[in-house]
Amino acid sequence: MTALLLIDIQQGLQEMEFYGTERSNPHAEANCSKILTVFRQKKWPIFHVQHCSTNPESPLHPSKAGNDFHPLVKPLDNEPIIPKNVNSAFIGTDLETRLKSEKINDLIIVGLTVEHCISTSVRMAANLGFNVTLISDSTAAFDKIGVDGKRLSADIIHDAALANLKDEFAKVMNTTTLLKELAD
Repeated sequence: MTALLLIDIQQGLQEMEFYGTERSNPHAEANCSKILTVFRQKKWPIFHVQHCSTNPESPLHPSKAGNDFHPLVKPLDNEPIIPKNVNSAFIGTDLETRLKSEKINDLIIVGLTVEHCISTSVRMAANLGFNVTLISDSTAAFDKIGVDGKRLSADIIHDAALANLKDEFAKVMNTTTLLKELAD
């Protein structure tokens, strides 16, 4: 059985000044919404992961409006929410137990950001024995300052993170390809 994991698609990740000067893939949330719509129509398992930062300055702190889910992927009442406060969706949560109890072996993972919580969760999911498909254009990254002080663009960070996950930890495809496969 296949489940959709929507990781950290929250309002706070729209706040550029906290995370960097640019973000890749401005259509990530819209692509996540398209995939979510198909899973809802097919009544397949869906899990929303919500980052609840312990840093009171973070836009993702539970006391901030940024902790709320993005309106395009807001959970329905019957869709489970998995709160976490570290990068991995599996550490300190019951996600693995829930997935295994529902006999879910295959995961479609989408969300934010690919260089942090997506990468960590994808790696852990693969190490736990799940078959992972990561949807490249349903993720995004922020720019970073490298160890040499040079700025690395959000697109470079995004592409490098996907390249590091591809084949070893996940099958990587885009939204259009996934939606075609799900329609078959």
